[in-house]
Amino acid sequence: MEVRDYIASGRACLGIELGSTRIKAVLIGAYHEPVASGDYGWENRLEDGVWTYHMSDVWAGLRAAYAALKADVESRYGVKLTKMAAMGFSGMMHGYIALDRSGELLVPFRTWRNTITGEASEKLTARFGFNIPQRWSIAHLYQAILNGEEHVADIDYLTTLAGYVHYKLTGRRVLGVGEASGMFPIDSAKCGYDEAMLDSFDGLVAEKGYPWRLRGILPEVLSAGEDAGCLSAEGAALLDPTGELESGIPLAPPEGDAGTGMAATNAVAERTGNVSAGTSVFAMIVLEKALSRVYPEIDMVTTPTGRPVAMVHCNNCTNEINAWAEVFRGFLTALGKKPDMNEVFTAMFSTAAEGEKDAGGLVLFNYLSGEPITGMDEGRPMLARSPEARLSFANFMRAQLYSALATLKIGLDILAAENVAVDRLLGHGGFFKTPEVGQRILAAAANSPVSVMTTAGEGGPWGMALLAAYRANRAEGQTLEAYLDERVFAGQKVSTLEPEKADVDGFNAFLARYKAALPVEKAAVNNI
Repeated sequence: MEVRDYIASGRACLGIELGSTRIKAVLIGAYHEPVASGDYGWENRLEDGVWTYHMSDVWAGLRAAYAALKADVESRYGVKLTKMAAMGFSGMMHGYIALDRSGELLVPFRTWRNTITGEASEKLTARFGFNIPQRWSIAHLYQAILNGEEHVADIDYLTTLAGYVHYKLTGRRVLGVGEASGMFPIDSAKCGYDEAMLDSFDGLVAEKGYPWRLRGILPEVLSAGEDAGCLSAEGAALLDPTGELESGIPLAPPEGDAGTGMAATNAVAERTGNVSAGTSVFAMIVLEKALSRVYPEIDMVTTPTGRPVAMVHCNNCTNEINAWAEVFRGFLTALGKKPDMNEVFTAMFSTAAEGEKDAGGLVLFNYLSGEPITGMDEGRPMLARSPEARLSFANFMRAQLYSALATLKIGLDILAAENVAVDRLLGHGGFFKTPEVGQRILAAAANSPVSVMTTAGEGGPWGMALLAAYRANRAEGQTLEAYLDERVFAGQKVSTLEPEKADVDGFNAFLARYKAALPVEKAAVNNI
């Protein structure tokens, strides 16, 4: 009754995240708890050598996820969802969405997964003295310029997936600062783009004679809680073609999946960190001070309020585990079983805990796509073993889980050498759904205590809903850090595991084989 009345009176908040394999909507109640959800499965496409999603799929997926959420609300509480206190949209960070003056795409969406901007990334990093990863929007833009692509002259607005959806629903060209930090370097002191680097880029391309300046085509940067506009009548119809959704709902600044992960784990204050492990995996550590130098393996981004963050981002995580889950499902079906996929994944993860600490001498690469940290432009999933290695289901699954975090560990070791302090490291995402197993593997990789909250599986959509709630409900002057500490996570149950020496040593032994075998993976890319 309480939840029903809360929803009916329009006080609930909504977060929708466009993830790599799923678009998910989460509605939260008075205590910031999820009260209803809906989702839609989708996949990226490799077309003409470019990883992309079609915009028709974006809108079909958003409508389907929202429709499923509405149905869940009506089924559980007997009320129609027509209004909310606030809502917000998040998506896969980075990438390249270039729009013309009519708001239409000039080229297909180029996602974060692409590793086709190496030349631009290298040149901009050298020019700015600041690491510009290949997946950042500015790297995609400059690579298009270097390639002589004709569409560049017609760009009126450059944004990300979350920014594109927000623009279509509100008419506002804005981004949350955390998401914006995946487009162009941010000056945390003023919570906006770095002015000197903007000028430097304009100078770099001045001879091209484009009719735009970079400031004019990038989104306006907003901090968490700021006014990012309201749902327009056209936007409401786009999201809910039934006409039941009311316009005028306030929207939070659109964020990336890194920012929503920080919100979902209460890791937005200095010396806190989180690891989001799903289709991709990334670690976010909120810094007390700058790193001593530029590292190509470390991205410098920000929290949703602009604090500097060291980010280790890896393109590949659970994709190979998911592929093998389908193999095992097929095997069980061939035996006449009717497998439940939750049981399949639980069995896979639980059995990994029984494997030898070094995974029995196996080497496994989960690279479906390229991995810049290890210098791979493309990927080829691969299992290799010497004759004396011990291949068993338990060892195979332990190698799978190690492989999912191996590239991440390479970046974490850099931060450890920089003496980056972390008081609290939290894990969230699908990798942590099976109790303790993924948590223990991450503790071994990071050689650090790892905590998981009861909301670990909720992930980004819930984090976006929290940012929407902050937009709607914060007290005057209340910081995001205080809002999360005092109103969301107070009393939250947390499970913490310390690293075990045997696990740490086993992971290190696996990583040594993994690094030694990188030339084999490179040969696979070149020959398969």
